[in-house]
Amino acid sequence: MDTVIKNKKEPLLTPIMRWFMLAMVLANIGGMMTPLLMPIYLTELGADITDVGLVFTLTAAVILVLQIFGGWVSDSIGRLRAVAIGSIGGTLGYAAMFLAPTWQWMILALAVYQIPYALVGPSFQAFIAENSAEENRGRVFGITNAIFSITGVIGPPLGGLLASWIGFKGMLAVSGLLYAMAAGLRIWMATTKRSQAVEQPSQKLTMSSFKKSMSSMVGLLLAGGVITWIFLTDGVADIAFRMSGELQPLYLEQIANITITQIGLLGSITAIAGMFVPLLSGKLIDKYDERLPLISGFVLIFTAIMIFLRANNFLTFGISWAVFGVGGGMLGPAYQSIISKVVPAKMLGTFSGVFHSSMGFISLPAPWIGAQLWQRFNPQMPFIITAVAALLINIPIYFKFKLPDQNVKKPKFVEPGSGLSPLLAEAKD
Repeated sequence: MDTVIKNKKEPLLTPIMRWFMLAMVLANIGGMMTPLLMPIYLTELGADITDVGLVFTLTAAVILVLQIFGGWVSDSIGRLRAVAIGSIGGTLGYAAMFLAPTWQWMILALAVYQIPYALVGPSFQAFIAENSAEENRGRVFGITNAIFSITGVIGPPLGGLLASWIGFKGMLAVSGLLYAMAAGLRIWMATTKRSQAVEQPSQKLTMSSFKKSMSSMVGLLLAGGVITWIFLTDGVADIAFRMSGELQPLYLEQIANITITQIGLLGSITAIAGMFVPLLSGKLIDKYDERLPLISGFVLIFTAIMIFLRANNFLTFGISWAVFGVGGGMLGPAYQSIISKVVPAKMLGTFSGVFHSSMGFISLPAPWIGAQLWQRFNPQMPFIITAVAALLINIPIYFKFKLPDQNVKKPKFVEPGSGLSPLLAEAKD
């Protein structure tokens, strides 16, 4: 009997990871209700197209600054505590958005709302990597991304229905309530739960330790290896995608005459189409490497944009967004897996914060540029640029993302029951 128990295969998701994912789902159902509709809400508050681009450019600058510190805080005080603190900030952000009377005040509200992205976001990938063995990390990232896609299935259509039924403010109230519930769960986890990862000693949040972490990260980014190429290719993709991303709902409403409720349904279609794709992506990673799902994902996104630009009815837009979902589902686990293999485990939070902040600073003017292209040329131009970038980015991915075994830095993993304790925590939002 003991032999049977010992030979019993450990589940890919440990109990702490299940609690972690439950809180993440609650938070992001609320979080997914607002992004697609926020550009439209801003226009109802008096903003025009260029104002919308300006709002997202300015609020993006806030998260860039916060993320640099957020990853370092996560590495220093532990994932769960960082997530709990970030979730409190997110709850305050929802209150600020609900109370904002004009689109100018919404800039401040959205800035406060970025706090959880800075503290929770960098902890998500680090938590998964620290609680998984490298040989099945692709599948673990696949499972967690598949679970996360549930939020995209429920959130956007629920947000669209609520906005049509009780107005944007009513929708924000419901979204904020769900997020507050998740924040309470995360605070409970931070005070009572421990993961199976190796516990790193907490560090004091001093300027000297911050400078040391930043110096190490800059060295990794500029070393000329796989990390440098991830940095360069993701920078190009981020610029191109942000040129059109925030404008997509406005294109659907103003050019294609798609209703708010239908826009919410499109978000759900994307999530449903991509729901189980991360599982396939994870299997491909563990069997081959990260390049196959990355290249497949970007080719699918190129295809989706081409369909989007030719669409003239809801059904065709639905097909486009379904292809978007499949493409995005391929990318997530692959990027998370390759980063977890080339970055030392104790620096994953800092790397995530610095990396995404660097990407954000590079792409900071992209929403404004996209709005200018819309007005000066035509509404299709930002999307065409995004499509071309999605196709060309596959060239460096194929040639530069190969990971020789001897060059892979493996984050240390401790099997459950080893007696060593935790670091940890969660979530994308």
